[in-house]
Amino acid sequence: MPDTLAPSDLAAFVRRAERTLDLLDAWLSPALTEPDWRAAQAWRYRRRASGQRALEPIARLDPITYEDLLEIDTQKERFARNLAQFVAGRTANNVLLSGARGTGKSSLVKAGLHAHAHQGLRLIEVDKSDLIDLPDLVELVAARPERFIVFCDDLSFEEGEPGYKALKSVLDGTVAARGDNVLIVATSNRRHLLPEYHSDNRSYSRDADGELHPGEVVEEKISLSERFGLWVSFYPFSQDEYLAIVGQWLQHLGLSPEAIELARPEALVWAIERGSRSGRVAGQFARDFAGRQAAAGEGA
Repeated sequence: MPDTLAPSDLAAFVRRAERTLDLLDAWLSPALTEPDWRAAQAWRYRRRASGQRALEPIARLDPITYEDLLEIDTQKERFARNLAQFVAGRTANNVLLSGARGTGKSSLVKAGLHAHAHQGLRLIEVDKSDLIDLPDLVELVAARPERFIVFCDDLSFEEGEPGYKALKSVLDGTVAARGDNVLIVATSNRRHLLPEYHSDNRSYSRDADGELHPGEVVEEKISLSERFGLWVSFYPFSQDEYLAIVGQWLQHLGLSPEAIELARPEALVWAIERGSRSGRVAGQFARDFAGRQAAAGEGA
């Protein structure tokens, strides 16, 4: 008897093991039941260690609106137009919001929910580790009258993660059609959702005319991103854009125009220390500065 399996035998063994694990998972995981959809406008999907699966209502939503988001007008227009088409029952594309961290990708999704919740738009947030259950979620809501954003924040995959194939098949590639009341929206700090390595370049080939062709490794890594019909890219803010966002935050927190002007030098130092001029950093500075101003006022 040989000490090692032939490659073909090993591949067959792996396939049988995967099928067995899938059957075992289906047997151990209780069926996903419908929640009371009247209880909330947004839901968070949870898979417990015990195997129990549930949609938990999110009671307190961020009240952010499109008008609150500065310096991303182009991105806002493209996302809002596509979402309005979806809510109206017209054709629309699944969306990948990618690019610099802290530039408003997640906030844009929250603003979209705020804009259309009164028209029956609902949101289900799914962690990437739970995307393996995405087909069950889509099936659960398929007959509902509401329209659903299935939202995965900060999405990226490592090699071999199971949620990758589930998301890929739901986006485009299964025999069963996805219900037209579901829109997949994901945010990511990188355009291609699988890690890319220098060694991937070796899979490129060149034809007789010198044209480059990506190999299977590269094709696999870009195929998931290509299944999102709408790509919206976000870029780091300039100094003026960053200061404009700081000013909006401070105004929202009740500071006077004079105080906002005085805060500008400190805001720049704060960004240098953090190594980023993002909307997130601007909000963090504003909360710190406003808190210190309030404390100083109480002391006086």
